[in-house]
Amino acid sequence: MHYRNGREAKNGDKIVRVEGGEIVAFGMLQDATPGNDYCNGSIVHEGGHATYACMCDCLHVDDVAAVLAEKGLDKRPKGV
Repeated sequence: MHYRNGREAKNGDKIVRVEGGEIVAFGMLQDATPGNDYCNGSIVHEGGHATYACMCDCLHVDDVAAVLAEKGLDKRPKGV
């Protein structure tokens, strides 16, 4: 199982699901089965609500944080 950027997916990962350039879901990957990069497993949100996880539409939250850091958006602007 791999996310959109090729990173190996593992149950328990914190992930985001992206559709049309927007983050549409955030939570923990559960019940995903190895060997399938498409509709596989669930994203469990805080409070226990779940939605589907399509690996090819998801990114690990650490990879999203790295993109923000590359763009200088990981730090709050001074004076704010």
